[in-house]
Amino acid sequence: MQASGGRILIVDDDPIQRRLLEEAVKKAGYKSRTAENGVQAIEIMMGPDGNDIDLIVLDMVMPELDGLGVLTKLRSEKIATPVIVQTAQGGIDVVVNAMNAGAQDFAVKPVSLERLNVSIRNLLKTSALEDEITRFRKQASGTLTFDDIITHSPAMERVINLGRRAASSQIPILIEGESGVGKELIASAIQGSGDRKSKPMITVNCGAIPENLVESILFGHEKGAFTGANEKHVGKFQEANGGTLFLDEVGELPQDVQVKLLRALQENEIDPIGAKRPVKVNFRLISATNRRLIEEVKDGVFREDLYYRLNVFPIWIPPLRDRREDIPALTHHFLARFSAEEGKPQVASVATDTLDLLQSYHWPGNIRQLENAVFRAVVLCDGAQLTVDDFPQIAAAVDRPHPVRTRQAPSAAVSRPPTPPVDKHAQAPLEQSSNAQTAPQSHVIGENEIAPPAGFSSGAPFGFMPNLDDQGHIRSLSAIEEELIRAAIDHYSGRMTEVAKRLGIGRSTLYRKLKEYGLEESSEGEAA
Repeated sequence: MQASGGRILIVDDDPIQRRLLEEAVKKAGYKSRTAENGVQAIEIMMGPDGNDIDLIVLDMVMPELDGLGVLTKLRSEKIATPVIVQTAQGGIDVVVNAMNAGAQDFAVKPVSLERLNVSIRNLLKTSALEDEITRFRKQASGTLTFDDIITHSPAMERVINLGRRAASSQIPILIEGESGVGKELIASAIQGSGDRKSKPMITVNCGAIPENLVESILFGHEKGAFTGANEKHVGKFQEANGGTLFLDEVGELPQDVQVKLLRALQENEIDPIGAKRPVKVNFRLISATNRRLIEEVKDGVFREDLYYRLNVFPIWIPPLRDRREDIPALTHHFLARFSAEEGKPQVASVATDTLDLLQSYHWPGNIRQLENAVFRAVVLCDGAQLTVDDFPQIAAAVDRPHPVRTRQAPSAAVSRPPTPPVDKHAQAPLEQSSNAQTAPQSHVIGENEIAPPAGFSSGAPFGFMPNLDDQGHIRSLSAIEEELIRAAIDHYSGRMTEVAKRLGIGRSTLYRKLKEYGLEESSEGEAA
């Protein structure tokens, strides 16, 4: 299997040598681009396509602008892309001059495929690790910018363009998106690109704070303000004074705290618990949520006036499944980090078919899930590259065939097997317990039908929701919604708060739908 990496720029005035290097790079699993001379190479690297080049293979002897001239120009423009120089003259003086000018490695013509492959792989790995260290330092110091965000996706470019515009003002920003898409990273880039860079960025996960402590943690309290307040506490708003306050999962805030947050935004002052007078604060507010706050407003869970205060400049981050172009770069980024952390420097690349697998998966947990998957793969890997075998769970979810839904008698439709873990995107359980109830096996599989996978009954397993009715027509939205609500109530044992949360609706909306579908009786007496 071949290694897969970034795009290699081949710079050589000899067309035969360019073609040979192109084939060598392609055979090693990398993408390539060519330049006929040094001038053209500089134009590419300083143009919009320069950011897509991960490494340069550079000939030293060329007309107009030679290899040393190219290196000097690149480094003077602060372009740090790794460079391998190649020359027919293997003298020590040539090598020293190239290294002093900024080259990372050299090769003597004719270059062997194995020698070139090793050099490319090592330089790409080193470059990725250096980028990761730089990114950590910048995020810790509050100087992370949008240039440090890894993306090749048009959808994310729109997000970055919006973020750049927002960074130059003090406008309140609301970042929306599923869990794990990188909302905090975008918030850090906004803060690091504006007037408050290098100032503190205080992050608060509103969903992780006990409800009785939210007000104290956010706004602070005076000594003796309540039982257990043995000393004065400075809240997060005061910690963020002069910098940025990032409220993650802002939709989780209780309504009484929402009132105080609204006042802080309107008056730029807060009221610590037990304080005799308000405290002036100067902060930039960025909020984030994985919920649809407008629906929370409609359900009466979130204050409408606060919503419009927060939602002045909305930024929506698309999920990873809608920007699959980012998966290869992110995978290499995480590989460089975890191979260094785990002391496995020999794991330096990703097989091409492995990247194909990762790009075909749905990633319900987004970038955070990809990060964890690569971490696990690095731990499992015994070779020099990540293979499909190092991602067994992803491979199982992608490759498992969908079970065939066979027509059954109406009585079989009401039979509900116990709840196994479900991969909702593959429409098949990840595993089936041995004592699971199965639907009646009265249906005989015809010639043109596919038998269900071993371990599954011929009926639809738990978690599989058919789109067609028994007559082969598309089911109505109301029928699907009713079945989904029933399944959620069963799955979460009637805990209505959890049911509403998992369905992404407010409790009042849930109870209204229970009434619409006549499900009130079945939910009576169940835990709320």
